[in-house]
Amino acid sequence: MDRKIVIIPTYNEKENIEKIIRAVFSLEGEYHILVIEDGSPDGTAAIVKKLQAEFPVRLHMIERQGKLGLGTAYITGFKWSIEHGYDYIFEMDADFSHNPNDLPKLYQACKDGADLSIGSRYCNGISVINWPIGRVIMSYYASVYVRTVLGMDVYDTTAGFKCYSRKVLETIDLDQVKMKGYGFQIEMKYSTYKLGFKIKEVPIIFVDRTEGTSKMSSGIFGEAFWGVMKLKMRKIKAKQS
Repeated sequence: MDRKIVIIPTYNEKENIEKIIRAVFSLEGEYHILVIEDGSPDGTAAIVKKLQAEFPVRLHMIERQGKLGLGTAYITGFKWSIEHGYDYIFEMDADFSHNPNDLPKLYQACKDGADLSIGSRYCNGISVINWPIGRVIMSYYASVYVRTVLGMDVYDTTAGFKCYSRKVLETIDLDQVKMKGYGFQIEMKYSTYKLGFKIKEVPIIFVDRTEGTSKMSSGIFGEAFWGVMKLKMRKIKAKQS
């Protein structure tokens, strides 16, 4: 059986973390979870530790000191997952904006030939619920901008709900990934694309969080905007073995 792990970065997610863990573990297919916990003062880590007693084999956690950024959280998780022999590595938010029931669809897309599958808000119209219209427009046209500048045939370029096959993350030089915020999502997709891997978008419905606080900021979009220009000029090389 393929070994599958879902990486979930957390900062102040006490309202959501137990529910999301139980939702993932209720799925068929033996998914494991790796929580990357960035020193939440609200007690998120303590909740995960309590659950580790219940799920000692399937639930893992790396605790870091303070908020170190989304990109570094995922890269830490990618490296750990490769070292521990997982075949398929997922990214997912803790706040239920990504529906755990869509994980099998992302997995199946990779089993059917994709190297990276993306839970896409925009490949089948606009599928976003509970966002202010201004945020929907900004996100949608940010993806149009990225797709145009980079020439990448991906509709949801900033999506954070994904499944990588192991070989993609072994090929990308993770130590050379520059962007830390939501630009990280763009850079990882572009690297995957430029290294010749197959990308498949899977339509999902994205529902904004109902509990906890969003981590989105205008600085995140600024990094993504200027980072795309720099990314266009860079030569993406495979990791040297």
